[in-house]
Amino acid sequence: MSDETAPKADGVRQFVVGYDDDGIRLDRWFKRHLPDTSFNLVSRWARTGQLRVDGARADPGDRLVAGQTLRVPPAEPAKAAAAAAAKPKRERAPLSDEQTALALGMVIHTDPQAIVLNKPPGLATQGGTKTTEHVDGLLDALMFENEGRPKLVHRLDKDTSGALLIARTARAAAFFSKSFSGRTARKVYWALVAGVPEIEDGLIDLPIAKQPGTGGEKMHVSEVEGQASRTRYRVLEQAGNRASWVELQPLTGRTHQLRVHMAAIGHPIVGDGKYGGLDAFLTGGVSRKMHLHARRIRIDHPDGGRVDVTAELPHHFADSMALLGFDLSRGDAPLSDEAPPPTRAEQKQFAKQHAKTVRKDRKGERRGRGAPETTPRPAAHDKRTGPTTRGGPAKPRGAPGAKTGSGPRSGSAKRSPATSRPRGPAKPPR
Repeated sequence: MSDETAPKADGVRQFVVGYDDDGIRLDRWFKRHLPDTSFNLVSRWARTGQLRVDGARADPGDRLVAGQTLRVPPAEPAKAAAAAAAKPKRERAPLSDEQTALALGMVIHTDPQAIVLNKPPGLATQGGTKTTEHVDGLLDALMFENEGRPKLVHRLDKDTSGALLIARTARAAAFFSKSFSGRTARKVYWALVAGVPEIEDGLIDLPIAKQPGTGGEKMHVSEVEGQASRTRYRVLEQAGNRASWVELQPLTGRTHQLRVHMAAIGHPIVGDGKYGGLDAFLTGGVSRKMHLHARRIRIDHPDGGRVDVTAELPHHFADSMALLGFDLSRGDAPLSDEAPPPTRAEQKQFAKQHAKTVRKDRKGERRGRGAPETTPRPAAHDKRTGPTTRGGPAKPRGAPGAKTGSGPRSGSAKRSPATSRPRGPAKPPR
């Protein structure tokens, strides 16, 4: 929480960036603490130098650090009231007793910064068209002693069950999001797949893109338009040639990645008719529900140490495992600390981000050089003609290889006798 100091006589406000706002973008800070201040107004304040952090000019995209002092110009009551009237704040309906019980029943881990849920299959992570029941809508029940509402930092598909990480503070949300984007978080999935992969321990490296004509609802393997996608898999046990129990570790985070990759190698996840068709369903009493479960999540903790949580299987998955005779003790292998090597696309993205940071730092250095120069600059100097005159700068030399025409050479200037190169001593007469 950011604390506001006493306003000055001219109406200028000052805020001290709180611990929970560490790392947040400046524009997001306004949206969180001064929601009636529009982005256009924040941008205008930044352009005119009225918005400052620790006395220095700031941009809307700058990241804040806990303890910094933020200077905000006086509020504009008329505009703020008009904006508030134009955008009425939507209030969430209170949760029912059943919804509260559902949310609390999913909790398998909690600490001051994080909550881990064991999401059941069939419950969406976020809302959308015709989706009114979802995890995001139940987070009010998980505030506990905190004032702020918990925040989602990643997603699971609606029909995928298992460990889902929730951040309890804004600082934790920024920290966890960075861990996911930096590929330091580790997730382990269990799945039942049709058939038995020929390679028991392998890496699937196939680019994935949105499938045309599906409105972005379905993905497919595309060497032309796909993004780099990698999945490591390991066969834990097999039931003859009928089905296999596999461990999956996504090394990238594409939409439907595990489902697309397993179907692409000819072993769709049991119950995934969207990508496996009829081949994804087994007979003999095996459930037709999706058999994909986020078994474990391990991620660095904002306060040090790690969050390392395992989620139990849902009933239909556990029943199918027992029906096929699989031994659960064969799972849960130790995770290595070695981070997966970045893909070529990720290396390019890192390079672009680094270049952007360098440009931004240089821009800040130029701004901090002080007032513009008032002393006149020395006249430009040409090696052949000497200092330029008031009539204008000397004409540039012709570029090598320049095209010639009927007139004088383009870009070249005739050499005057006064400035021509001396030819040395005259030869004696014969």
